[in-house]
Amino acid sequence: MDSKVLESVFARCFSERENSSLLGGFDEPLYEPAAREGRMHCLRYREDFFASALHEVAHWCIAGPGRRLLTDFGYWYAPDGRSESQQKAFENVEYKPQALEWYFSKACQCRFRLSSDNLDGAGGAMPVNDSFKQRVVDQTAQWRREGLPIRGELFFRALCEEYGTAVDFNTLVFSVSELE
Repeated sequence: MDSKVLESVFARCFSERENSSLLGGFDEPLYEPAAREGRMHCLRYREDFFASALHEVAHWCIAGPGRRLLTDFGYWYAPDGRSESQQKAFENVEYKPQALEWYFSKACQCRFRLSSDNLDGAGGAMPVNDSFKQRVVDQTAQWRREGLPIRGELFFRALCEEYGTAVDFNTLVFSVSELE
């Protein structure tokens, strides 16, 4: 799938409204707030990876106004090889963005892959964490009942329009079995 399409959809939704842009082609994802007035906030994603773009947009859609003034929303990042406690802290931050990314993936009709983002953990194998999977699924159910975050719903609807998917977020069903 073409990540440039996501950049275009993001621009239509948020360029003027939020003074923000989405750009690919980078070695690592990063959110940089505008350095000064008149500049745009920049949400960077990895290379031309469609999933990376969706994931970074999900983080941005969830971040509140204060977090959107901080580089990378003020989050810490521990590289691969995290300890169990570091991985738990990662999962506490990640379940909501991954749930929203899953919504975006359904709007685009592309496969969602849950990421524990710790390839070197647990003796070189990616840890399988059923409780993390369940938290992501539970969050999708909560948003189905209560509504998506405002920017998330706007982007979700724009993706549905762009990709011709006539799905409504409050009718989608998500299950752990889809994550296998």
